[in-house]
Amino acid sequence: MSPEAIEELLYSHFPDCRFSVEVEGNHCLVTAIGETFVGKKSVQRQQLIYRALKDPITDGNIHAVHMKIYTPDEWVEKA
Repeated sequence: MSPEAIEELLYSHFPDCRFSVEVEGNHCLVTAIGETFVGKKSVQRQQLIYRALKDPITDGNIHAVHMKIYTPDEWVEKA
């Protein structure tokens, strides 16, 4: 599955977030930044991303997902 297709799927679930996706084989790295993640624990943030990618994970197009998930404030502090 292409990075663009994964980004499109993520944007359809989280239109107000920013995403960067890197793909190597059927493994992907998702970097997500958005207000959606404010007040959520790390595992809750991951669950949101996994839910959005449920279909390609289930059908085997994505085997592993590595995530870096930030709120806008966390992203600014990191930069």
